[in-house]
Amino acid sequence: MALRLYNYLTREKELFEPLSPGRVGMYVCGPTVYDDAHVGHAKLYVSMDVLVRYLRYRGFDVLYVQNITDVGHMLDSGEDRIMKGVRLKRLEPMELVETYMRHYFEDMDALGVIRPNISPRASCHISEQIELVKTLLAKGVAYESGSGDVYFSVEAFPEYGKLSRRKVEELEPGARVAVREEKRHPADFALWKHAEPEHILRWPSPWGWGFPGWHAECSAMATKYLGQTFDIHGGGLENIFPHNECELAQSEAAFDQAFARYWVLSGSLKIDGVKMSKSLGNSLTIRDALARYTPEAIRAFVLSAHYRGPVDFTHDAVGAAEQGVRRLQNTVRNVRTRLKDAPAVDAALPTRATFLKEHEDAFVAAMDDDLNTPRALAALHNMGREVNRRLEGDADLTAETLLGIDNAFRELGAGVLGIIPDDLSASARIETELLDGLMATLLAIRQEYRDARDWQRADALRDRLADMGVAIEDRPEGAAWRLESR
Repeated sequence: MALRLYNYLTREKELFEPLSPGRVGMYVCGPTVYDDAHVGHAKLYVSMDVLVRYLRYRGFDVLYVQNITDVGHMLDSGEDRIMKGVRLKRLEPMELVETYMRHYFEDMDALGVIRPNISPRASCHISEQIELVKTLLAKGVAYESGSGDVYFSVEAFPEYGKLSRRKVEELEPGARVAVREEKRHPADFALWKHAEPEHILRWPSPWGWGFPGWHAECSAMATKYLGQTFDIHGGGLENIFPHNECELAQSEAAFDQAFARYWVLSGSLKIDGVKMSKSLGNSLTIRDALARYTPEAIRAFVLSAHYRGPVDFTHDAVGAAEQGVRRLQNTVRNVRTRLKDAPAVDAALPTRATFLKEHEDAFVAAMDDDLNTPRALAALHNMGREVNRRLEGDADLTAETLLGIDNAFRELGAGVLGIIPDDLSASARIETELLDGLMATLLAIRQEYRDARDWQRADALRDRLADMGVAIEDRPEGAAWRLESR
């Protein structure tokens, strides 16, 4: 088996072969830190996190670079997103950036997203971006406007559009960027923008005081840390044009080499079937989502759909993911409880449970097929059901077998998918307290029905609970409940 990834550059699934055997250089477009991250960011960065985790599971040494955009991300109006945030929140630019950058990392930590090896900030790499612009001017693929702006000429780079499959002659003026009379072509994009004296985020350059364009930062930082050709460029599919297209064009025009070999892009997220938008009032921050759902439930929800496709964030969908995660975690908890009572074994030995090989192979085959996490999750749940059957059937599970089962869940459920924490005690306590409280309430309601001799409602409630795997026993001292094996 070998990993195959869908490459948006070729629009095909390709065998993944890194430039250097055993080593992978990966760059992912990071957030613009002017506000709190939302659940769309959760989908993107959990997807990229699982790619990094799986590459490492497969034995690759991954250098993961993810930038922080703290200057230069222009809106269609021509206004910098950071400066818009400054204006709305009345903060100093770097105060705004520091606040939301810290929030972003806290959110990612809470979701179990492993931090990148390097998180470079655009404002700390201005000199590299200036050098990139100078190189493009020297090669004749960029031009000065006369007002302190520098633009990339899309007509001077014949391959412009090869990633997004858009043709220069078909691009409409003003489709995604502000049209200015100083441009030679409406699709030309800014490499450097002049800044007025009152503009706080500005730096000296050969073209006067200004700041870099949004696209320049990714080219400058990706090539600085990963080289002029690297293995994987990740990000959101919505940024394939213009951002990724512009990155590729300016990088390959500057260095006369391929920029990234594999473009791995994640699909979008909707809220209850509607595109998420602050103007529609349906934007949900990661912080708000974490107040409603566990981190593992959010991760499992993201992974229940293929990373390249869209996904609809609904309460029912996340709730279903929560139930699935809880079942897996309960299985692992039972294994670890049984293991505590088993004779000691050498944990350093590469113990495997042989009867799980079919499920482990199915998991790996799914992940090798362009990170098919829905199938991988199904394999993990099948493995959980197999383990439950053996636990409940009083099978002769030796300590070595139990340790092998635990190792499998640690490697696949925890190490690759990140949905089974090492410490299950805290989540178990919270779930137990919540379940005890809910069941006490339901039994009290059922007793009220019985006291009123409303046997139909009392029996209906008992039957509904039975369908959910909760058995009710009426005893002289009062009703009791227990969870039945599913």
